[in-house]
Amino acid sequence: MQTRLIGNRLRQVLFVLLLCFVAAAVQAGTASGVVRNGTDGNKPAAGVDVLLIQLQGSMQTVASTKTDAEGRFQFDNPAIGNGPMLIRAVYRGVFFHQPLTPGTATVDVTVFEPTTNPATMKMPLRLLVFQPNGDKLMVGEEFSLVNDSKPPAAYFKQDGDFEFTIPAGAELDQVSTFGPSGMPIKQGTIDKGKGRYAIAYAFQPGQNGVRVSYIVPYAGDHASLRESSAYDAQRVLLVIPPTMQVSSTGFEPAGTEQGFAVFSKESVKAGTGFDVSVSGTAPPPAEASAAAPDQENGRDSGPGPTIEIAPARLGNEKWILLGGLAAIFAVGVGLLLRQPVPVSAPAPASQPSNAKARKAQRAAQAKAAAPPPLAEQINQEVNSNLDLLKDTLLRIELRRQAGTISDEEYARERGNAEQLLRDLVQG
Repeated sequence: MQTRLIGNRLRQVLFVLLLCFVAAAVQAGTASGVVRNGTDGNKPAAGVDVLLIQLQGSMQTVASTKTDAEGRFQFDNPAIGNGPMLIRAVYRGVFFHQPLTPGTATVDVTVFEPTTNPATMKMPLRLLVFQPNGDKLMVGEEFSLVNDSKPPAAYFKQDGDFEFTIPAGAELDQVSTFGPSGMPIKQGTIDKGKGRYAIAYAFQPGQNGVRVSYIVPYAGDHASLRESSAYDAQRVLLVIPPTMQVSSTGFEPAGTEQGFAVFSKESVKAGTGFDVSVSGTAPPPAEASAAAPDQENGRDSGPGPTIEIAPARLGNEKWILLGGLAAIFAVGVGLLLRQPVPVSAPAPASQPSNAKARKAQRAAQAKAAAPPPLAEQINQEVNSNLDLLKDTLLRIELRRQAGTISDEEYARERGNAEQLLRDLVQG
């Protein structure tokens, strides 16, 4: 009986996967949607230029159209469905994007009236991550930005609406942005001179962010940097691996996140610079896959960062530590820092006084504690593997879209994911 259930389950998995492939094949070549004006109560936006952009290789426009009177658009192109693409709506000279992933046939885009008022933007968090790589120090920064304009509008200035500065002697690596959709988009920069740069990007209402990575010399496993910002930051965090040390006036230990030491400073005003001194080496590979010891109340026990072992979860994501892009590493740590605190489990209910009720309760507890049947275990394992596969493929595609993975590495990672799929189907 269990063997039959196992066989049925595997056939179901294979059938679902085949349906996905068939659906993707049917949808390949066609994509449509509606462009709406978010400032004007989400009314359809007519006459808006819409571009279909291919992300594989370089960002290249492969088709274009205009919305009709109802704000609708449609693309018929053989490239659709073969890889991740981008829908770009151009409204009043401002770009608005939505991702078009394989298997998706409908994508709506919301545009907003532009504004040049910088007061619409707030910076709740600035995150700096330091990662040694031999005689170089990779620094990744994430500026978390919120557009709370009312009525909602997109903050944009053609000559640059976000400025940042890299320390003296640093080499700029790359800059990317993300809007409420979370999709990273590589950005060109406007060189303002003396280590100052700007980007021209439409910051939409809601959560936005800018990610910057640069490289500084790291002779003798030590570097001193002067950091500055043109914006008020409600909070600034410094994050280092467990084998490094950091010193900066006003920053206090804020515990650890997934084995990495975190230091925090509240309310850093615009134009206020701060010096950062870092030293130490990258964690050995063996440490990157070991479990971190528990921390009391989530804080360090001593005045400085405690040397810890990075947990297995980070060890499995070796591309974060070894990819050479501290900006992507910063994204992973930033997401961890924004995770909600788990809710404590409720205390066990008191034992009933009635003997019959107590017996029934013990039987229910025994049933709950008993291992699930074999078929149910396989169901759980299959679902878990499918979730893992989906997460892996999403991460690979996002890295490719952001331009942080080579074609060779992409092919290798994609091959590993496909092997996981074959193993899953074959049982």
